[in-house]
Amino acid sequence: MTSIALRSKAPWSLPTLPSAPCAYRFDKYKTTTKEEDKPKLEKLTFKVSDKAAAKAAFAPLEALAKGIYRTRDLVSEPANVIYPKSFVQAAKKLSSQGLEISVLGRKEMEKLGMGSLLGVAQGSVREPQLLVMEWKGGGSAAPVAVCGKGVTFDTGGISLKPPANMEDMKWDMGGAGVVVGLMEALARRGAKANVVGLCGLVENMPDGNAQRPGDIVTSASGQTIEVINTDAEGRLVLADVLWYAQKEYKPAQIIDLATLTGAIMVALGKEHAGLFSNNDELSEQLTAAGKEVGESLWRLPMGEAYDRMIDSDAADMKNVGNRMGGSITAAQFLQRFVEDETPWAHLDIAGVTWLDKSEPTAAKGASAFGVRLLDAFIASNHEKG
Repeated sequence: MTSIALRSKAPWSLPTLPSAPCAYRFDKYKTTTKEEDKPKLEKLTFKVSDKAAAKAAFAPLEALAKGIYRTRDLVSEPANVIYPKSFVQAAKKLSSQGLEISVLGRKEMEKLGMGSLLGVAQGSVREPQLLVMEWKGGGSAAPVAVCGKGVTFDTGGISLKPPANMEDMKWDMGGAGVVVGLMEALARRGAKANVVGLCGLVENMPDGNAQRPGDIVTSASGQTIEVINTDAEGRLVLADVLWYAQKEYKPAQIIDLATLTGAIMVALGKEHAGLFSNNDELSEQLTAAGKEVGESLWRLPMGEAYDRMIDSDAADMKNVGNRMGGSITAAQFLQRFVEDETPWAHLDIAGVTWLDKSEPTAAKGASAFGVRLLDAFIASNHEKG
């Protein structure tokens, strides 16, 4: 028998496991899979001195596992099953765990002037949604806001993507999937923190009403955006979500997650998520949490020179720069919608959301990268005792 020691400050962090196939499978649509082809753990025995204490120690781990599986399920679903309204319906089931859930539809977002998000959605028959999930476990403390890009399918719009591998774009809502899994984990383990999760949910399609390259939209912040490339849509969605999160909830910190750029994979491969921030302390906290759970972040630079690359002659900004530093200019775009005094971090998870091969703690497919990281971050920095 092998004993595995937890060496983390947070008692619910997962230990490092020996290499073995992950038991998770997303095979609900397979009708021919043989039961014997599915690896199953029949029995696992632990020798402990205090059974009740062991069960209590395992409870938050079980809550975290449920959140991770929720994220993997959402991200794995095809786009004809998970689209903005069905994503919301799936999340609403978690109200039974004590989460307060509210939703803004097209009309509500129009009243708030969310032209940036709505412009992305206007080519789809699927109505966009802004999903808000609140967990209030931290008394009167200002909440942490976690925002997720939820493009449930991304064709690129009029700036149409090549057909090869376009099926992968069902997981362009990976950031929103992480937000839901995180909120479930926090609620199930009764986290002593205030956290609000926000998901901007749209489908980016190229019909006759779709947004065109060259269109100028007005965001909820009042800033105008020249849309140079309709396939740079995630930042347009997050612009309005970030602004809403700050105005409505006055968060202590704000973190967004998005499968935002292919450029981050060119820079970092699939080993790290990109980290961009206006705050050194927040960056260090997130990096430490990532190291604790084995979800690695790498901080990239930001600055005025990069910011000037998205200046527009016709509007306040354009949604892309040139080919240089694409993941950085995307982060600079997002920063324009963050108030200077708000500590903010952007996690570009495009390279780590989907695994090409199985790993010890994640099967091939949706990884749920970010759920464990942010759970550990909340535990270490926002929970008392």
